[in-house]
Amino acid sequence: MCGIVGYVGGKKAQDVLVGGLRRLEYRGYDSAGIATLDDDDKAHLTRSVGKIAELSKALESEPQTGHLGIGHTRWATHGGVTETNAHPHHVGNIYMVHNGIIENYKEIKAELKDYDFASDTDTEVLAALIDSNYKDGVSLKDAVAKSLKRIRGTYGIAVFSPKEPGTIIVARLGSPLIIGLGKDETLIASDASALLGYTREAIYLNDGELAVCTDKGAEVFTLGLKHLDSKPETIEGDLAQIQKGGYDHFLLKEIMEQATTLHNTLSGRIDPKAGKMHLGGPNLTEKEMRDIHHVVIVGCGTAYYAGLLASYYMEQLVPDLTTEVVIASEYRYRSLHLPKDSVALIVSQSGETADTLACLREIKKRGVKTLGIVNVVGSTIAREVDGGTYVHAGPEISVASTKAFTAQVVAMLMFAGMIAEYHGGDPKLIAEFTRELEILPKEIEKVLNDNHDTMKSLAKKYSKFDHALYLGRDTAFPIALEGALKLKEISYIHAEGYASGELKHGPIALVDDRFFEVFTILDNWLFDKSCGGLHEVRARGGKTIVLTNSKADIEADDIIRIESPIKLLTPILLNTLQQLFAYYVAVNRGNDVDQPRNLAKSVTVE
Repeated sequence: MCGIVGYVGGKKAQDVLVGGLRRLEYRGYDSAGIATLDDDDKAHLTRSVGKIAELSKALESEPQTGHLGIGHTRWATHGGVTETNAHPHHVGNIYMVHNGIIENYKEIKAELKDYDFASDTDTEVLAALIDSNYKDGVSLKDAVAKSLKRIRGTYGIAVFSPKEPGTIIVARLGSPLIIGLGKDETLIASDASALLGYTREAIYLNDGELAVCTDKGAEVFTLGLKHLDSKPETIEGDLAQIQKGGYDHFLLKEIMEQATTLHNTLSGRIDPKAGKMHLGGPNLTEKEMRDIHHVVIVGCGTAYYAGLLASYYMEQLVPDLTTEVVIASEYRYRSLHLPKDSVALIVSQSGETADTLACLREIKKRGVKTLGIVNVVGSTIAREVDGGTYVHAGPEISVASTKAFTAQVVAMLMFAGMIAEYHGGDPKLIAEFTRELEILPKEIEKVLNDNHDTMKSLAKKYSKFDHALYLGRDTAFPIALEGALKLKEISYIHAEGYASGELKHGPIALVDDRFFEVFTILDNWLFDKSCGGLHEVRARGGKTIVLTNSKADIEADDIIRIESPIKLLTPILLNTLQQLFAYYVAVNRGNDVDQPRNLAKSVTVE
């Protein structure tokens, strides 16, 4: 959720830290700061509320010249948005940044009677605990390790002290940290995007590990200070992927590049001539594939809705398969029962979502195979699952997820196609899904280009409304949920998604002149019933928008029709138009589209 950067080497630390923090802005934050150690072993600390631009202004008047430092972007948890609560925190000989939550900080704070605390944060308490253990003859490494054994909660930390110049100590438990290895320099980040352009070699810390970082590299230890052999891995991606590429916002770029990113998701995984799908990463034997009769799909937010849409396709392809789609933040606390013939799909764009990761670990305890549907290579979920697949959507910088949703649905669909092969599924249906997957990228590109100006005009027309209902049946139902989420995330319009059949069970009471209603109506056996819900809303004066692939007569205030040879995967096409609509509504309302208020890209705390 928050962002961490660190540097030790020959470059000016301030420049590396501020540059790294800018690359982490997309994760969401409300304040920022850096602390550096100059060549005379004197520490300098600068913090500010607001965007990185405010921190840069503060550093213009008091630039820092050191070659070692740490930086942070904060998303407030403990304590309000103030400069005092911003990171890094300084206590005694300790300078520290922290992602995560220390659950027993009040207990520890009560014990540290020799310290006067300036902030309301749990982080300052941890810094004080480390300082209290950092006595004569005790190394910073030892003090950090001893202190971390005392706490309950989650953390990704970076710590330095003027007493040990040239060294940064990092550790993690439930919050990601990556160590970039360069020539005579070492970088630290909570996200690989901050390391791009400096190095391709990195060590991904695992939970319960601590590392001593110098300009010569990093040594990794357990919290018991047992030395570990950590093999560097290669960072994927490049700088071009985290730049806007001429678009006004990352969100628009990510919507419009879905044809390209989906091609990457599909590459080498479908055989249209044979009518088959294949994923290389599930790590399941033929017997294990045949034995699957229950799939639980775990996710939060957009990942949950992607799982919901995928479950409809799974049930079509594999008639003897039971699917269960669960919200991770609820499922982790349920008395869950999983049959022996189960497989769990763990869906997360970042691969670091705290609730989803907790579910993964709980499911693994029950001996159930876990497969990751993840976008970020080297992420915690990707490292802990039994198998799975990367969706290869590329870095998603905007907080609101778009291209990852499309890639997640498709990845799960391909997994369903594999199960269907082993379960004797209808080869004609499998082949039809495969054919549509082959042309889906081009069809997405065509639909977005053909309807771009129309959606922009439509958004302007409806941008002054304060409420919206999104409605759909069958595979259009998950799209209604996702469409409503996108609108509320970035436009701040109150939006709710419902199954159209639920209208008479409550939501229709909301219809008045303050609302508009978006119906996704598919040209299938439920067409007439879907139109029935539309008529009910119009009879009560509702302002209606219809997204459809049908050529039939439909009465609505605005109708967006698409023409495509795709039939089964039409909801994915129509969802891209919902994304475009939400984007332009938010732009018309003057919102920060890429970094909407109160939200963060990667939710790494509960």
